[in-house]
Amino acid sequence: MRNILTYFLLVIFASPSIAQNQIVGKWLSQDKQAVTEIFEHEGKYFGKINWLKNPSDANGIPFKDTENNDKTKQGQPIMGLTVLKEMVFQNNEWKGGIAYDPKSGKSFSCKLWLDDNNNLKVRGYWGLFNHTETWTKSN
Repeated sequence: MRNILTYFLLVIFASPSIAQNQIVGKWLSQDKQAVTEIFEHEGKYFGKINWLKNPSDANGIPFKDTENNDKTKQGQPIMGLTVLKEMVFQNNEWKGGIAYDPKSGKSFSCKLWLDDNNNLKVRGYWGLFNHTETWTKSN
């Protein structure tokens, strides 16, 4: 009986922690051009690019973040660039953070959630508009 109670308590208290870490790992973008690795740091979730289908130009020079509105960040390599910042898990969603698009140089408020097929939905907001992509788990 004691073992059953211990198991029950572990399941109850471990479940929120397990749920919020479901997005930790590598995710292939909808266009299949990049993989973003999502990780947890001090209770918040971040994502950085760790694979690109085309990481370099024709001369073998790695692509850089040339569109960033922050001039001090221009020239950073796209590979390894943090594109999801400070997402917080709340009500089965990760929100309150920022998504950065290196193609446009723009940052957006963002939320993430898992759909019924365990695909990651990534929605960026700008004003009254939003755009949602579906990312799939990558090995």
